[in-house]
Amino acid sequence: MNKEEFEAYLNNRYYDQINWYDKKAMFNQRIYETFQRILIVLSALTPILVGIEDSIWQGRWLAIAVSFAVAVATSALTTFKYHEKWINYRTTCETLRKEIHFYNAKIREYADSEDPEGLFIERVESLISRENTLWLVSEKIKEKH
Repeated sequence: MNKEEFEAYLNNRYYDQINWYDKKAMFNQRIYETFQRILIVLSALTPILVGIEDSIWQGRWLAIAVSFAVAVATSALTTFKYHEKWINYRTTCETLRKEIHFYNAKIREYADSEDPEGLFIERVESLISRENTLWLVSEKIKEKH
């Protein structure tokens, strides 16, 4: 592989994948943390609403509605696995990012490689494939439940 082909791979595949995983990680982190904040507030609010005197009839129904929202939000977090996706995408992104540093420094497997560019592409594609397989397995598990 010549230098131009390798640069094309870096620009058209490698950096594109890093950006994709980074965006997906940030999206899932944002969703997860939003759900968590909502759950914290609603969970803390529930006993207060339950403790409101019976003379305030709406307090009881509001407590029921808040409890229902807590149950739905908790189920959504479990079902859609935002936390797990965030961690998986971030791990893949950071692992891909460090690979270019190993390549540039010619350390680890790159130190003695006769084809460091080919090795780099092989390792990057292996990382991407592994994450795709993890995603597929998690989707299959979700379908069974």
